[in-house]
Amino acid sequence: MMELKRPAKNRGFYLRMKLLNNKHGRPVQQDKSNICFRYYKWVLWLSLTLYFFSSFFITHKPIPLSKTIFSKSNDVVSRALFESTNSTFLQQPWTKQDSLKDLKIYVYDLPSKYNTNWLANERCSTHLFASEVAIHRALSNSDGVRTFDPYEADFFFVPVYVSCNFSTVNGFPAIGHARSLLSSAVHLISSTYPFWNRSQGCDHVFVASHDYGACFHAMEERAVEDGIPDFLKNSIILQTFGVKHHHPCQDVENVVIPPYVPPESVRKTLQKAPLIGHRDIFVFFRGKMEVHPKNISGRFYSKKVRTVIWKKFNGDRRFYLQRHRFGGYQSEIVRSVFCLCPLGWAPWSPRLVESVALGCVPVIIADDIRLPFPTAIPWPEISLTVAEKDVQKLGMILENVASTNLSTIQRKLWDPDVRRALLFQDQIQEGDAMWQVLYALAQRLDRSRRTVRVLSHS
Repeated sequence: MMELKRPAKNRGFYLRMKLLNNKHGRPVQQDKSNICFRYYKWVLWLSLTLYFFSSFFITHKPIPLSKTIFSKSNDVVSRALFESTNSTFLQQPWTKQDSLKDLKIYVYDLPSKYNTNWLANERCSTHLFASEVAIHRALSNSDGVRTFDPYEADFFFVPVYVSCNFSTVNGFPAIGHARSLLSSAVHLISSTYPFWNRSQGCDHVFVASHDYGACFHAMEERAVEDGIPDFLKNSIILQTFGVKHHHPCQDVENVVIPPYVPPESVRKTLQKAPLIGHRDIFVFFRGKMEVHPKNISGRFYSKKVRTVIWKKFNGDRRFYLQRHRFGGYQSEIVRSVFCLCPLGWAPWSPRLVESVALGCVPVIIADDIRLPFPTAIPWPEISLTVAEKDVQKLGMILENVASTNLSTIQRKLWDPDVRRALLFQDQIQEGDAMWQVLYALAQRLDRSRRTVRVLSHS
């Protein structure tokens, strides 16, 4: 690995040690009655201090970072101050707030073909896969976490949008280009900047906000066959995909994040129908429910769970089931007591976020799913989990909950902190989804070269 050499900073320290040795070794002859000598040591210390700072600024020559412009360049002295003072901080027990106090992330300024060019399609920043855009935007708008001095960064964020290439056939994201686009970005930063090579990407962060995460394919069999690209295997992947059992597509350092739901749409819906308003729909689901699901590569969509729901409960007056799209479906969620969140091709679904944000108890039907931010969101207390094999018993299960502890679940579900933790804002807010991502990264500071240097000096 390439090791960066920082400018020497120890001249003043060396001279100070000589002075101390002189003081405690061979005695200095002095007339204590002489008032000039009384101030001699203070004058000398002041001179050495001025010498230290002047020699630092004269000899410091930062490594050029290609053509990147630091519009908010931090004073390099902060680097020295961090190394001398923060080692003590790192040894103290961390609270959740303290762990983010000094976290710094450098955002690569990549050519627009990797990210912002895709925003020409408005859906790129609003669809369920748009957390890659939201995370980039939140970091870019943050003055507290984002640093323009890469030498003081704990982590490096690589903003590549891979889910904004919408198919003209079905309108869904086509991510066949993802691997080549990511590979190109890694080649660019590794050949232009020194930071990737020194850690082999261990402190670099990417987003994979689609079905099978770091495998970058929408179908599980192909995703598993292709596996995680070799050039990303050392990095940290923020991905919507997560299961509790072993799966090749999460064989990498990863953080499970929620799918994207525009916070503005939630706000507008709640303005029209508050959380504590009347809920006249007992069980709600709107989405794809195939009567005769096709066998694709040995798999059926939703493992036939949605088909069972439709066949079993269509016509049941307790269930409000709709198979067709409706732009105003959030107005239906906010009227519902229970919202079904069955798996699709992958276990996760945007319905999970929308249900929580709009106060409808999520009924999770996706065996072994890993849910986002478990340290911030008390999932067992605000949701129900029904095994895929028990989906035919939904009516009985939900009736039992409604007659026992529904009010307790709703009271905890309607806590605004729970809703906040699942929504990405344009600017980072304490407790929001981006804040939860930062907290997750703070738990992985052992991967940061900055932390390694600090600890080695302590």
